[in-house]
Amino acid sequence: MSGLKLDNISMRFDLPNGSSVQALQDVSLDIGAGELLSVLGPSGCGKTTLLNIIAGFLAPTSGKVLLGDHQVTGPAQERGMVFQQGALFEWMNVRDNVSFGPRMNGVPKAETKATVDHLLEVVGLRDFKDKAIYELSGGMQQRVALARCLANDPEVILMDEPLGALDALTREKMQGLVLKLWKETGKTIILITHSVEEALLLGERLIVMAPRPGRIHKEYRLPFAEMGVGADLRVVKKHEDYGPTREEILTMIWDMEEEIMGRTEAAQ
Repeated sequence: MSGLKLDNISMRFDLPNGSSVQALQDVSLDIGAGELLSVLGPSGCGKTTLLNIIAGFLAPTSGKVLLGDHQVTGPAQERGMVFQQGALFEWMNVRDNVSFGPRMNGVPKAETKATVDHLLEVVGLRDFKDKAIYELSGGMQQRVALARCLANDPEVILMDEPLGALDALTREKMQGLVLKLWKETGKTIILITHSVEEALLLGERLIVMAPRPGRIHKEYRLPFAEMGVGADLRVVKKHEDYGPTREEILTMIWDMEEEIMGRTEAAQ
């Protein structure tokens, strides 16, 4: 597996009225193979824009993304995306959703079946493989989305608020599943979230982004993701460093939001 390098990424959106919005400014980051990175920041700081550039959905105004020794120029199987809403094929059952990528890539039927059966076992959906997507809860649909992403065997998994729409209990269970998959697969995972608690639990490395134009404001190296693998996440939250780090980051983001509000009021 290869490391991911963001080299001076900037993104400007030109508007129809002739003005422009600078969404990102000179973002540089080296992400090691197998690293679990969470990204936080105030609303509008460019988190999702950055993820879409890494995915190849957007071309940056300047700078480049490298995966190993080649430049990212568009979407590719090596980078898989899990969206906030599963973006599943409603007309297919669970098994057909998960097998879609391998089938499109011409993987032999026996190999595809073995892969799908294994992944459905891993995400706890073995007994639901013939169910229609609409018959599943939100949490189960996100499990299908994870399995479908993994079926393509990407080097990097990009997750854009994948657990944001779930209830608290389901979200905690899914957080545990993300940690389990990270440890078992060795995949590089980049997770965008608005939840400070989730970012602390699911980031061995955590990036806080500054308000627009989005920049890296502060970086943390954290022990909680490693501690949380196979453990009760509520116990992890009781660690002596968890609470103070949470409050520090909450205060940081709150201050940024206040700054944004101040700018908005001044402009009116």
